[in-house]
Amino acid sequence: MLDKLRDRISGFTLGLGRGAAQVMPSPTAWTVVGVMFSVLAAAFFATGGYRGELGGGISVLVSGFLDVVDGAVARATGRISRRGAFLDSTLDRLGETSIYLGVLLGNYTSPVIVFVALSCSLLVSYSRAKADSLSVNLAGVGIGERSERLVVLVVASLVGLLAYGVLLVAALAAVTFATRVARVTATLKENVATRAPAGEAAPVSS
Repeated sequence: MLDKLRDRISGFTLGLGRGAAQVMPSPTAWTVVGVMFSVLAAAFFATGGYRGELGGGISVLVSGFLDVVDGAVARATGRISRRGAFLDSTLDRLGETSIYLGVLLGNYTSPVIVFVALSCSLLVSYSRAKADSLSVNLAGVGIGERSERLVVLVVASLVGLLAYGVLLVAALAAVTFATRVARVTATLKENVATRAPAGEAAPVSS
């Protein structure tokens, strides 16, 4: 949902990218810095208590902002590439995993809830990557994309309710994963039906 907002403020982000490129022209370098803030967030969360939540929440906020910056720099400098896209996506998963590890070590909530939140978050990302490989666009599909999940964690951390934030992330990610699976299976089924020769029934998969 929030990813759609990026298209509406593309003019602003392009200007942001040009300015950031004057400081550091490599999009990948910005991605790495963003991951470092995710690891810093994990370190804060691991200390436990509200101070850990506050430091972790602020660090996640900075990491999320830098995730916008790296893409903006890539567009502003014309350095959009498959290599960069791969590194960005992979390092994002590394950063996200680090954050939940910190939450787990900080004892904010049940390990089971943390596991479900992380697992469903990774499944949301995987489903989109797999759908892309099958030429099915899932951009903006679901209410719990990475941007939304980060916002939930930031807000929950800053108000001292991280445990509820993780639970909400788990729910949003689970719903989004289910929505994406339904969308892809429906789309691929339509494609099979469309390509079936006249007079022949489309194959049905169990």
